[in-house]
Amino acid sequence: MTTLTLDPHSVDKTSAAARGPAATLAPRTGWTLTALVSAFLLFDASIKLLRLDMVAQSARELGYAPETMFATGLVLLTCLIIHLIPRTAVLGAVLLTGYLGGAIATHVRVGNPLLSHTLFPIYIAAFIWGGLYLRDARVRGLIGPR
Repeated sequence: MTTLTLDPHSVDKTSAAARGPAATLAPRTGWTLTALVSAFLLFDASIKLLRLDMVAQSARELGYAPETMFATGLVLLTCLIIHLIPRTAVLGAVLLTGYLGGAIATHVRVGNPLLSHTLFPIYIAAFIWGGLYLRDARVRGLIGPR
């Protein structure tokens, strides 16, 4: 039985240039996906933290007290920051996945449309994990093809 180590020092240290252009494409694509999803999540957290009227109205429609949106924005921003730090990116992805699971549960509870509302957090999670998979060799080693 072999064990998989997550020791960052055990990752191949060969330079990306020596491994060829394909070696730099995956991390760049990963960071691009991460940047896109992070921009969206940062916007979402920001409008909650700014206590905008449209957020309060949406909260009421979803059955939440508008006063809870500030704390929700703080939680989202904290999870996003944890995800953007390379050493804690996997923890951040797990936390964001949990946050998005709550969003799915909310949309199911209020009976929102499946493809446009209920599954949207799954699309976001796919970008989070896809970006992380492409930019982090340790994640590829854990969940990649064997």
